[in-house]
Amino acid sequence: MIINSNYKIMTNKKLLNSKLFQNFADTGHRLTAPRKAVLNILSKDMNHPTVEDIYLQVHKGYPSIGMMTVYRTLDLLVEWGIVHKFDFSEGKARYELIDHPEGLGHHHHLICQKCKKIINYTDFINEEIKLITKLEKRLEKNHKFKINNHIIEFYGVCDDCTVTGNNKSIN
Repeated sequence: MIINSNYKIMTNKKLLNSKLFQNFADTGHRLTAPRKAVLNILSKDMNHPTVEDIYLQVHKGYPSIGMMTVYRTLDLLVEWGIVHKFDFSEGKARYELIDHPEGLGHHHHLICQKCKKIINYTDFINEEIKLITKLEKRLEKNHKFKINNHIIEFYGVCDDCTVTGNNKSIN
């Protein structure tokens, strides 16, 4: 089903058969048009969109869906464990699918404190995996706490900002 030339509802078999929709079905909630539209945007945009970014894209295909509906939809998707909500210290929330249909999988973030670029870091080496696993086990033992997941964010200055000299006076 095509809404307009730039906006398609999730009919792609890869998306429909993805873990994303299985997770949604497992919550026992209906897949309404606003929820489907928000999930569609998040499945296409791996740049951690804001609520405003998502709203502008949803509004192209569904002019009747308001900003508050997008906010409520994102809150529910976060609550149901389908979407991560991030605060990268810029005063606005950003979102991404937990199980992205493109198979990004577990990853960490590198955040440029100058230009606010967010880089998904997935190319872990064995030493990093061993270190994190060892840390998780030690934390679980020391604090009697079962760790289900973790999120790691590294803040610094990206190569583009370093090359252009935009690396002075980081807040």
